[in-house]
Amino acid sequence: MPSATRIIIGITGASGAAYARRVMQLLAEADVQIHLTVSTYGKRLLFEELGLKRLDPDALTSGRGELVTVYNDNDVGAAIASGSFLHDGMIIVPCSSNTLGAIAAGIGDNLLKRAAAVTLKERRRLVLAVRESPASHIDICNMKRLSEAGAIIAPLSPGFYLRPQTVDDLVDFMAGKLLDLLNVPHDLDTRWEQRLADERAQH
Repeated sequence: MPSATRIIIGITGASGAAYARRVMQLLAEADVQIHLTVSTYGKRLLFEELGLKRLDPDALTSGRGELVTVYNDNDVGAAIASGSFLHDGMIIVPCSSNTLGAIAAGIGDNLLKRAAAVTLKERRRLVLAVRESPASHIDICNMKRLSEAGAIIAPLSPGFYLRPQTVDDLVDFMAGKLLDLLNVPHDLDTRWEQRLADERAQH
């Protein structure tokens, strides 16, 4: 049975599809109800980086597609665009500079941006997993404006203190951090306390 937790996921066209897939896999492992909307460029991203020719919930959740409700990003009247849609947080992963700027300006011309604006309006948790680098002055101003409005800015910048050996380790580091920000439990050893425990075990 799915849990009562509901998370909105938005995927945009910034490089970083592996992060989006891993976050969705972990949410599915926690039996979270996933409400997914993908921008036009986000669909292109999933094809170019993951080889997905169509939006496939099973492929994004390792076979747990029954937990995913997919919304057409052109349908700004969908359920997740309403403040009456109760949820436990929204994450945009990866979040492009274009989407960041539009949300900061209050532009809701697609479902993803509209859902983000409503999440802020309702004072619910909004996590923006920004991947663009370097950040322009305009990006930084937009981050500041959104942070002041209540959003959490989470650049996709993995740490190295757990001594990652593979790209998957780096992806897991950020995916674990993003789930922590959403208050969703996971079993990844991605926290500093784990490194300290490992060091103690070696001495």
